[in-house]
Amino acid sequence: MKLTKLAASFFAVASIVLSAGIASAQTAVTNGTNGTNGNYIGAGVAVGATSGGQGNDEAQIGGNIQGRYAVPNAPVSLRGSVLYGGDAAAIMPIVTYDAPIAKNTNVYFGGGYSFVTDEGQKTPLGNRNSPVITLGVESEVSKNVIAYGDTKWGIDAYRNSDADAVSFQAGLGYRF
Repeated sequence: MKLTKLAASFFAVASIVLSAGIASAQTAVTNGTNGTNGNYIGAGVAVGATSGGQGNDEAQIGGNIQGRYAVPNAPVSLRGSVLYGGDAAAIMPIVTYDAPIAKNTNVYFGGGYSFVTDEGQKTPLGNRNSPVITLGVESEVSKNVIAYGDTKWGIDAYRNSDADAVSFQAGLGYRF
């Protein structure tokens, strides 16, 4: 069941990424949008929206620290995210595909892995290590200030449960 869910997720992600690439290429050519390609580090709030149905895995509200390194001359970024709150933190390296949608604004979509610092203890994104898929938006709202928001989906992210975890993040970053 888990393998089937992971395969279905992979194919859904691949189709969205490929169609987004086609759409963003057409958008960039036709209306001159050029998104943002800046690197940044930011902080904000993280809100867990799910529970695994066990005793120590209820939804958590906490904080996030996120960063982005835009790969030069490529529509991809390397991102790092830490979601904290509850009794542990979830640390995530993530690779995303970035598509410009307006001046200084991107949507991004990608995947990575969540490493929970103390497995079995609650975080905004479950209580065990798991694959993660993310979808978000980022925009440079003033000189060197980036606003971002995203959703993270942790696949099979709870111990003693096959439940998935979902968390919503928002914050402000410093562009460098």
